[in-house]
Amino acid sequence: MILGPTSGDLDDDAVAAAYPWPAEGPWVRAMMVTTLDGAAAGPDGTSDSISSSVDKAVFDAVRRFADAVVVGAGTIRAEGYGAMRAKPADVARRTAAGQAAAPVVVVVSGSLDLPWDSELFTASTERPIVVAGAGATAAARAAAAAHCDLVVAPDERVGPGFVVDTLVARGLRRIVCEGGPSLLERFVADGRLDEADITVSPAFAGLTERPGSARDVVRHFELAHVIHAEGFLMNRYLAPGSGR
Repeated sequence: MILGPTSGDLDDDAVAAAYPWPAEGPWVRAMMVTTLDGAAAGPDGTSDSISSSVDKAVFDAVRRFADAVVVGAGTIRAEGYGAMRAKPADVARRTAAGQAAAPVVVVVSGSLDLPWDSELFTASTERPIVVAGAGATAAARAAAAAHCDLVVAPDERVGPGFVVDTLVARGLRRIVCEGGPSLLERFVADGRLDEADITVSPAFAGLTERPGSARDVVRHFELAHVIHAEGFLMNRYLAPGSGR
């Protein structure tokens, strides 16, 4: 850590402690990696080619004691998400704190076109939740219900507020949003993001501008700490007034 409440080398437990969860109430944090030119993925279409082992160590640390990991359907397909499990050493701590044995993966999907035979749905410790838009067909809903806990939003486009309220009602208040960028933008636009943990990769990958992605209002976050390793900068930002 080169900026923040401490300095010097951090082991895995110290990294997890550098991303504390509040004692009560919902808390939504985003985890993203970006290149120097603002790309969220490399030429292979995934974040793997712009990430590193040190970035993934922070990524894993933030996930360790989360209740839910929210991700868009497009990111699930592009990144090839595997099963959501917790390290054996963390299971006892999680259950003692009243948490499920592992984080619950929560997929936001409009069409319900998802890889149902992937390990994400067949081998995760906790049954995945899928939040679908109201436009999903009855046939798609019936097929999805065999593989997940299906929740249908009242609108065709799933709103971040509906996602957060649904999870909190289930006792899942520690929420990590892993994107992609479009889903993250919606959380920011709706004011439902408390923390942004953004890794800056020391690379240029070619920024592809997405039409209509510019925001009407610029929302500023406050820098809380910076962790450096192998040229990567892992930055923690907090929404103003969050008190964390």
